[in-house]
Amino acid sequence: MPPDPLAAFLGTRDRLFGIGYRMLGSVAEAEDLVQETWLRWQRTDHRTVRDPAAYLVTTITRLAINEATSARARRETYPGPWLPEPVATGPDPALGAERAEALELAVLMLLERLGARERAAYVLREAFDYPYRRIAEILEVTEPNARQLVTRARAHLAAHRRTPADPAVHRRLLDAFLAAARDGDVHRLEAVLTADAIYTADGGGVVSATLRPVSKRVPGFVAGIAGKLNAVPGVTWSVVTANGGPALLVTAPAGPLVLITVEVMDGRIHRVLAVRNPAKLRAFA
Repeated sequence: MPPDPLAAFLGTRDRLFGIGYRMLGSVAEAEDLVQETWLRWQRTDHRTVRDPAAYLVTTITRLAINEATSARARRETYPGPWLPEPVATGPDPALGAERAEALELAVLMLLERLGARERAAYVLREAFDYPYRRIAEILEVTEPNARQLVTRARAHLAAHRRTPADPAVHRRLLDAFLAAARDGDVHRLEAVLTADAIYTADGGGVVSATLRPVSKRVPGFVAGIAGKLNAVPGVTWSVVTANGGPALLVTAPAGPLVLITVEVMDGRIHRVLAVRNPAKLRAFA
């Protein structure tokens, strides 16, 4: 019997979105790929498809590889630093992930530097545990080439990624950062940030944000930003779950103002990523 086309698609949809999101770092772009995959699935003779899930995953992965090239070109003209769009990962994350790999904003940024095929191979292997044979079929390469793509991607991340901190340490430092930033306390921020800490903000050209990462006097800079945020009537500071981990959300009655994630190195916060572009904060409205 041919598969039920709608049931087959809905049963795979979360995974399709998870692949698209990890490949592009954008909810809207991932949803567009899912929609295009659905349209192609509708036009398919379902009687010829033995494994609907495999067909759908292959379709969206190849679409994502093609889209990644044009997405990179768009980001070259992006006003200021581009950061991935954060997603709310609560009880029902809708990301179809067996593993949390390639969900952190910092990791998604590193994946942006990879070639599209390397990125796809890494996502399929590390986030969804696909065997190399299937990855090779999806990417239309040999199995040894698929292994090589994953190995190169792993090496790239290992060379540029800080060793993830213990979750309890990460949360403790985020809470300390929240308290110090909310109070605008430069000395406490100095205690929680590394001496060479980096602050990167994405305003998308819509709201005020630095056009380059800040790497000097970061504690004072963060305190100044916090002072401006605190001047907004009704502002609140809280910890939420985003991209599989804790993040700091600053919200006003009109909506979210900024979502901040941090990277920890040697017991302190080394990198602060601040998403301020309103279009990227819709999941937290």
